Amino acid sequence: MARTVSQTNGSPDKPAGARRLLPWWAAMRLVHATLRGVVPFGELDVDFRDPHGDPRSVTVVHGGAGVGKTMLLNALACTRPGNTTVATSLCAAEDGPPRLACAWHLGEDEPTRPHPLVVCTPGTALDDDALRRREQALFDRRAREQGGFVFLLLPANRWLSRQAVSLHAPARSMLRYDVRSTTAFDQGTSADLTRETKQALAYAAISSALVPVGRLEVSEGHPRVDPRQLGSAMHEAVDTVVRLFGFVYESLDPLSLEPRFSSPGGRRLPFDALPTRARHLVAIVAITIKTLWAAYPTVDPRTAEGVVAIDDADLHQDPTVQLELVRTLRTVLLGVQWIVTTSSAHLAAAAAPGEVIALRRMSEGDRVSLFVDHQARTH
Repeated sequence: MARTVSQTNGSPDKPAGARRLLPWWAAMRLVHATLRGVVPFGELDVDFRDPHGDPRSVTVVHGGAGVGKTMLLNALACTRPGNTTVATSLCAAEDGPPRLACAWHLGEDEPTRPHPLVVCTPGTALDDDALRRREQALFDRRAREQGGFVFLLLPANRWLSRQAVSLHAPARSMLRYDVRSTTAFDQGTSADLTRETKQALAYAAISSALVPVGRLEVSEGHPRVDPRQLGSAMHEAVDTVVRLFGFVYESLDPLSLEPRFSSPGGRRLPFDALPTRARHLVAIVAITIKTLWAAYPTVDPRTAEGVVAIDDADLHQDPTVQLELVRTLRTVLLGVQWIVTTSSAHLAAAAAPGEVIALRRMSEGDRVSLFVDHQARTH
């Protein structure tokens, strides 16, 4: 039996529990990844499907330091629909440059497609290489012209500065989606999440509040875009994650436009005054929702499709939150396929056995090997 993912009916006035079921192939999903000539693996085949053959909505990559968790996510970023790049960030083995290939279900970006799209880095040869190259070029052009194909990578070196909210020219910032720039956080200088997080929270609250009372006006020939969907999705998701720490998300401060929260004791706090661990989770969900909305402005972000990879997802989080993290991410954004790496046994233990894959080096000097199912849970 095929697995399903939940989707709302698209109305912001409906409660979050009012959902209909769609088959898993209605959403973009990563199916399989092949890495050749990449240190520290050598050769590695990673399956992102469950025992039924359906792509998992959550995959936890567990392993200690130096086993290549970040390398794996960088490899996925180099071989995604719409933006295939030379894997310059990967450490190549002695037998030549890295050769990477990923298989993707495209979901609503290509709903009639009967089989996954195989995306390879330049120089990677497959049996049907001529056809694959033509297909890949077609989808690269479609992604540039039409958008979609969301892949977002949040790196382990993410951090949060303290700066005031700055919101301007939303058509060129908040509403601009470029499939080629969805891994901008790969660069260390771009890993400060504060500005984009505050922009996302401010724009979602303001745009939804400015919708006229009554029926939303729709221009002839243009799809219906309802900012209330963005506002509802942002508020629900952010409130859900901060409640893990005992806080409540209120909205924006009417004078400063800074995101405002309340503490368990009833004290009002700006975003910058939240604990670091809470701000990191707010940034993850807010930036993800902003990216989904920019790519699919007519779809409720809570059910929009995409693949989000988080390196060191346990960063700054205590064991209690780590145990709830996977479940919370899965709940707040139903259409997203989450791929998270961690060295935390607590976070790995919180996922179902079939959702964990382990990277281990059995002895010094050995290449890193992949373990799945019950072997991934053995320490």
